Amino acid sequence: MSAEEMTARLGLEADEITIRGSKSSDPPRPAVHIWQISVPRSSLPVDDMITALVDRLEPYASAIGALAEELDRHEPGHTAVLQVVRFFGEDEEDEDSEEEWMTEVPTRPRPLGWHLDRRVLDFLQATRAELDVDEYGDTL
Repeated sequence: MSAEEMTARLGLEADEITIRGSKSSDPPRPAVHIWQISVPRSSLPVDDMITALVDRLEPYASAIGALAEELDRHEPGHTAVLQVVRFFGEDEEDEDSEEEWMTEVPTRPRPLGWHLDRRVLDFLQATRAELDVDEYGDTL
């Protein structure tokens, strides 16, 4: 399914799209289409970033879930993924961009550990999404 069709079905513009390429390995091309909502590169706690994404996407949860269910029938695999990437030690560089997208999400000064509340778990279930969290950096 094309990114344009996904946008029309969801009623939400993607922040970024990646178009599936050929199966040749040179140069490498994505194996699937990617329709993506993004947040700035951040060192904020994982659960704060997840809350910000859920705040933005929750009004579209049922549409995302219906689309994921349809795509699962035709392209089994990971059709809906909530992916969060945290970079340790980059607070100063990203402070302005974080303020732009973090509206009312309370941040807590803690370097490790995160928590998913019932609202986030319900969102993941409604959207049929998997959760993928990556953390990078050597500064804690």
